[in-house]
Amino acid sequence: MQLIEVPAKTGYVWFRQGIWLFRRNPLAFLTLFFAYLLAMTLISSIPVIGGVLPLLFVPGVAVGFMAACRDTIAGKPVFPTILVDGFRSYGGTVTKHLFTLGGIYIVAMTLVLASSALVDGGSLLRLMTIGGTLDVEALENSNIPLAVLASLLCYVPVSMLFWFAPVLTAWHEVPPAKALFFSIVSCWRNKGAFTVYGALWFAVSTGVSIGLSAVLHAVGAGDFGIAILMPALIVVTTMLYCSFYATYRGCYGVQEKQADEMPGSGR
Repeated sequence: MQLIEVPAKTGYVWFRQGIWLFRRNPLAFLTLFFAYLLAMTLISSIPVIGGVLPLLFVPGVAVGFMAACRDTIAGKPVFPTILVDGFRSYGGTVTKHLFTLGGIYIVAMTLVLASSALVDGGSLLRLMTIGGTLDVEALENSNIPLAVLASLLCYVPVSMLFWFAPVLTAWHEVPPAKALFFSIVSCWRNKGAFTVYGALWFAVSTGVSIGLSAVLHAVGAGDFGIAILMPALIVVTTMLYCSFYATYRGCYGVQEKQADEMPGSGR
């Protein structure tokens, strides 16, 4: 394992590589995405613990999606069962470490949501944990939008900790604590590339949302907005997930022999 420091423009390469990966096998990646949503929905329905239990599996599922990207580059078939690859293919120790990361992720996300209570008195925290509904008038008269912003800002260091930690644990046998440390160091050392990378995906997702909505309203099809906008955003999100593997390749010097045609290979 070799940590590489890359220039800021590499963020654009990662962006292109994520789209390239998705285009290699769009049906398989979309199937994985929907399988993940279905599994998480079913787990969330478990009484009492269903609200936090899905977070326990996030690191392991992340490894599965990365494995799907790796196999796609290698020209191997990808099936939905690869989502549990992290829990079944690397031995009992790795499985325990992934669940350890999952437990840490639950604590981290709890702290992120708890931070929002400092802004809105706990309204967002209650909404996310206990559930319920919130009408437009109540939303406008609350500090929930600011609480969401505060949570997003607090989530940035959490995402840096967990960006590479699952794959470092599964593929490089790095213990959880060291994996978290290496992950945040890698993200920080390549913060310029990640800034460009994040800005591009934010621009694409915002452009798709605003652009499609504007077009639909212009042609008088605003009532069909959700039906058209949701599939488009799902495709964008799946491409984003594919690009996670590109960041791993770039930051740790992974160069598969089969990836010669991949945009930016060798950079």
